[in-house]
Amino acid sequence: MFQKSNIKEKLIKMRREAEERDAQRRAQKSDFPYFNLSTSPIDTQALGLIPENIAKEAKAAAIEIKENKLALVVYDPNAESAQKLINELKSRGFQLKIFIVSLSGLNYVFGFYKFISKVQEKITSSVKVESLKEKIVGLNNLSAVLKSISSSSGDTAEVLEIIFDGALANRASDIHFEPTENKINIRMRVDGILHDIPNNIEKKFYLHILSRLKLLSNLKINVSDESQDGRFTMEFPQKKVEVRIAIAPSEFGEVAVMRLLDPDAINLSLIDLGIREDDLEIIKTELKRPNGMILNTGPTGSGKTTTLYAFLKYKKSSEIKIITIEDPIEYHLEGIEQTQVDEEAGYTFADGLRSLMRQDPDMILVGEIRDKETAEIGVQAALTGHLVLSTVHANSAAGAIPRILDLGVKPTSIGPALNLIIAQRLVRKLCENCKSPKKTDKIFQGKIEKFLEKLPKKINKEKYKEIKIFNPPAGGCEKCNNSGYKGRIGIYELLLNDPEYEKLLIDPAHAALSSHKELEELIISSASESAIKKFALEQEMTTMQQDGILKVISGITTLEEVEAVTGPIGSVGS
Repeated sequence: MFQKSNIKEKLIKMRREAEERDAQRRAQKSDFPYFNLSTSPIDTQALGLIPENIAKEAKAAAIEIKENKLALVVYDPNAESAQKLINELKSRGFQLKIFIVSLSGLNYVFGFYKFISKVQEKITSSVKVESLKEKIVGLNNLSAVLKSISSSSGDTAEVLEIIFDGALANRASDIHFEPTENKINIRMRVDGILHDIPNNIEKKFYLHILSRLKLLSNLKINVSDESQDGRFTMEFPQKKVEVRIAIAPSEFGEVAVMRLLDPDAINLSLIDLGIREDDLEIIKTELKRPNGMILNTGPTGSGKTTTLYAFLKYKKSSEIKIITIEDPIEYHLEGIEQTQVDEEAGYTFADGLRSLMRQDPDMILVGEIRDKETAEIGVQAALTGHLVLSTVHANSAAGAIPRILDLGVKPTSIGPALNLIIAQRLVRKLCENCKSPKKTDKIFQGKIEKFLEKLPKKINKEKYKEIKIFNPPAGGCEKCNNSGYKGRIGIYELLLNDPEYEKLLIDPAHAALSSHKELEELIISSASESAIKKFALEQEMTTMQQDGILKVISGITTLEEVEAVTGPIGSVGS
């Protein structure tokens, strides 16, 4: 039996090799090059440009597209049906690169049509017509998602929809598919923490899921040994959810990670961000200014984009023009012009910002300042009558200034351009359904009182006289996926560079103009982060850690959460 099977495989291989040699000979006699389809990736976006019945009749297929340039593989380009297809594609504006191929190669390509039709029928169209509210009923905790997967019919489209709907119902930002030797791990990131979704999905079934995801994202489904990135949209009557997908090879198969860009996640007002009243007044004042630069700092996933989008929505008006340049555009904002970086086309942050300056904007959002040219143009825009918002990688508000200096911007330009630097982190909020009061002794109460006494005078300490400390119960509840936490909130620190700073303080003891000049002198002297932080604390800056502790004693989060993102707390947390 083994010998017969082995002989059959050899015969098939020999037949295919003979067909490829024949295709090579035909190519040599024609004006077109030969192409071996068995070793080439197929672009499903290109494949879908030609209906399957027409492709089979013409013995031709589109395998790759870049802008209007189309790679077309043909068995016989002189055949009447092939000529008809070629002329039709040219009339549609495509520039064709034609290759000669074998019949077995074409049959291999035609096999991908069935995946395209199934995906379009069972995933894309159903997502467009069904109500999101109806789809996520009963999926508002991860245990329910597991139960729903287990009781499904086993159809690939149905399982994928359950996973997506469960992710949206639980406010997950990411979905991970991680193959191991014997199974597939599914994990969802909720409130910044990954949660396992135990399942019985077999690795063979996972290959079908991968194929569907690749087809939805216009990725090459017959490529498994290199990384691929794509995106697709889930359309509901209430909203559109963009999905960014990254697929990469691993030891036991391809890993897939999907980022869900749910517009509800960034649909927050200034008040929703969790900024204290005194800091909120500073931000509102700075947003009213016609020019200057507001920088936001923090690591990836710290909520910077959400904060800056809230600023844009606060400023949005028919009387001013707001333009953004982002990499990429993750969320679409109504009433605001958004542009996107395209490195391949040579459209960088610097090029985009330079172009935007000619569009007569009042307010500009630059997704990230990452090089000298972008920083310099942004600073000049802030100095010439524009309000510029952007992000920069730094660990603290004070650390943003040395970072900009390191990029090579003139210190004499930074001081006059800079209005405000915000640093932020995200901490998980205690679940309101299951959080329990924590007993505190007199020693702890005394430490909290001393902490409050040392806070800047601008903070309304009366608000925090009634100390409320809560704990997440062990095991949590179903509403918070047994974690004890549900949702996240920001903790912030604001470094203000404003000649009228004093008007924002309760204590008008300092000379505001001299304070402004002092910071400029620190910038000109290329002062260290520690020196700038010392100045900021003297000017009544509340640190992220202090803001976090205030949220702890307000019953919003825990000391452990604050310590996880700001470092050891010390005596207050002991």
